[in-house]
Amino acid sequence: MANQGISMPSGAGGLMRYSEEYKSRLKIKPAHVVLFIILMIVLVTALKLFFPISV
Repeated sequence: MANQGISMPSGAGGLMRYSEEYKSRLKIKPAHVVLFIILMIVLVTALKLFFPISV
């Protein structure tokens, strides 16, 4: 017996269409994000190397 009170959402299979013309004031390329992360890793490593915390 199926429960008649439960309504399941229909499956779209990942085919949801969002607006592809999204306008943003800040546009960042993926390469810039990767470069920023690498620079942060280098900066933190350099700070730990030159200014070690002695406990």
